[in-house]
Amino acid sequence: MALFDSLAGDYSRYRPGVPEPVVQLLAGALEGIAAPTLVDFGAGTGQVARAMLPVLPAGSRIDLVDTDRDMLATAMESLLPDLGPRTAVAHVMAAEEFTLVPPGSQTDLVTICRSFHWMDRPAVLAVADRITTPRAAVAVMGDGSLWTHASDWTSALKDLIRSELGPDRRAGTTGTYSEPGGRYEDDLAQSPFSAVTEHRFTLTRTWTPPSVVGYLRSTSFARADLFTDHAQFEDQARALLEEHTQDGLLHEEFVFTVLLARRPGAGQ
Repeated sequence: MALFDSLAGDYSRYRPGVPEPVVQLLAGALEGIAAPTLVDFGAGTGQVARAMLPVLPAGSRIDLVDTDRDMLATAMESLLPDLGPRTAVAHVMAAEEFTLVPPGSQTDLVTICRSFHWMDRPAVLAVADRITTPRAAVAVMGDGSLWTHASDWTSALKDLIRSELGPDRRAGTTGTYSEPGGRYEDDLAQSPFSAVTEHRFTLTRTWTPPSVVGYLRSTSFARADLFTDHAQFEDQARALLEEHTQDGLLHEEFVFTVLLARRPGAGQ
């Protein structure tokens, strides 16, 4: 069963999108390409594709790759109204197994957002090497989660989750979370895409108690099936969050990090 099976609606509705400064950075990586192609690994419900669509010219193509069919169906549904003279194709498969169609075609940008830790990272970078143009870029990016954000309201929320599920952070369909084995920078340094620049964007987003509760349903650490009485947990979470709001809002200051990698000598 897919990790987030049947949660595509909550995932699409409540997961934060890709910030505009990141979109502009990625658009810059495609500058000068008349009809660029983008492959998004771990595409989920299409947050990267939706953010990039306004900066992609006519004739562009987006390949969305994910193992969850429901997620990709939701992504395609959200993209179609604004797709215009561009193409989007969904591929229900692991990133490690992906090949472009037709054989021999190449892509200009590979994006991996908030999902690299789930993948066989050397294998995915080897796939990226096979499917990209010589000057292509790979963007590994993300901003953590509310579990990793340090504030009074997220600390109180984590305490509530731990009181229900135990002290260890849950992850995957079973088991607990463990840190990725090694840094992403090291994975890239050992790959063909060893020329890496790091871009860090310090930003603020706002939440409401209902949007936080919806977001939690889409996570592996607080999804509904982990709780004996999920409705009761959500009631408790809303009440707790209401105590921490300012004018009805909760604020999260976060850093969105992009590792933009190319082959040595590829230039900009």
